[in-house]
Amino acid sequence: MSVVRWAREDELPALAEVERAADGLFAQVGIVFPPGTTMIEECDDPGRVLVEGQGFAMISMVDGNVHLDQLAVHPDSMRQGIGGRLMAAVYDHALAVGAGGVTLTTFRDVPWNAPWYVRHGFAPMAEPGPELRAIVQHERELGLEIAPRIVMYRPVV
Repeated sequence: MSVVRWAREDELPALAEVERAADGLFAQVGIVFPPGTTMIEECDDPGRVLVEGQGFAMISMVDGNVHLDQLAVHPDSMRQGIGGRLMAAVYDHALAVGAGGVTLTTFRDVPWNAPWYVRHGFAPMAEPGPELRAIVQHERELGLEIAPRIVMYRPVV
């Protein structure tokens, strides 16, 4: 079994295929993403990316919290616990850096999105901070609000 670790710079380009493959699963629930680059293709800092096998979690700091920008696992590697281990590593990182919690935005009604995050300790966030509100607005401008979205939060305790 592989272990969660920080990405190397030379790994970032190959992670785009993982993200595209994972995004392709949304078609089965009627969600097709607008054309453009993947989130990982826009990342140039491997210090923001945790990897394990065919999965990754890309993070940033938003409003004093660790923000999960993207979590993707290649469909060929799903249901092996990679997503859960990546999520645990993101939480551990938030604890290590003294963040108040972990935030994310996701599709509210997709079974492997909001309901999955609820199982991992997240709840809807009533009052996002100003940086997170700007992210939500940016997602709308990119056309990602093609199905109901939700902002979620898990406190670091």
